Amino acid sequence: MNRILLASAFLLVSISAAFADGIPSAVPTAVGSVPAAVRPAPKASALKLVEPHLHIARSNLVGHARIALTFDACMGQADERILSTLVRERIPATIFVTARWLKRNPAALAVFLQNPDLFELENHGENHIPAVDTPTLVYGIASAGSPQAVRQEVEGGAAAMVAAGIPAPHWFRGSTAKYDLSAIGEIRAMGYRIAGYSVNGDGGSLLGAVITEKRIASARDGDVVISHVNQPTHAAGEGVAKALVDLKAKGTEFVRLEDVEDTGDDKTTE
Repeated sequence: MNRILLASAFLLVSISAAFADGIPSAVPTAVGSVPAAVRPAPKASALKLVEPHLHIARSNLVGHARIALTFDACMGQADERILSTLVRERIPATIFVTARWLKRNPAALAVFLQNPDLFELENHGENHIPAVDTPTLVYGIASAGSPQAVRQEVEGGAAAMVAAGIPAPHWFRGSTAKYDLSAIGEIRAMGYRIAGYSVNGDGGSLLGAVITEKRIASARDGDVVISHVNQPTHAAGEGVAKALVDLKAKGTEFVRLEDVEDTGDDKTTE
């Protein structure tokens, strides 16, 4: 019994630590521009959140599946295992970057900019805060909490990208990939398509290498895969790199989101 309790405690600590690697340690005062003393305290609630799906147009060719690889660059460092595989194998992908990740990874950004035929760079927000306009917790992370704070998260991310020499983004994916419906409407009104996914490749980078490889390698025609390129110490990155080679060997056609028609639910792309 003691062993079971210790194992459970260790798992909870590991998951909490992994989320902490990808989120700010505290919500900046710029978010919502409201002093912490008067902001509503975030709390878990019955608020309806959605995690939209996204698919791309299929090739409909036997043995020639078309998929879109998308990677979140939340915080932390660049995972060279994944990045070097994408470049070496000439595999295109869409990378969602936060302002905070851009500041810490100029070398990886240079690689992206030097390979415009491979990489489409899109908006993952300013501070990796869930794009939910009501105070709540998402996986224990405090949401933006107001329409103004959602706008700041989106606009702040875009501004950092343009300042770094990246073309103005057209897609947005928020932290945790969960939203409330009103925030989806607000982001769409800002001119963004919202990037859901259909295959969760690495479970937030928390999965092991073997299961990550199997998940991504199982992607089918029309799937959009989400994984992470900001956790170089996690085993999942090894599985991602192997899966890319697996898919290429199977004759998979890789496309970026900007290169193909798509369909998202919850009015994320309409």
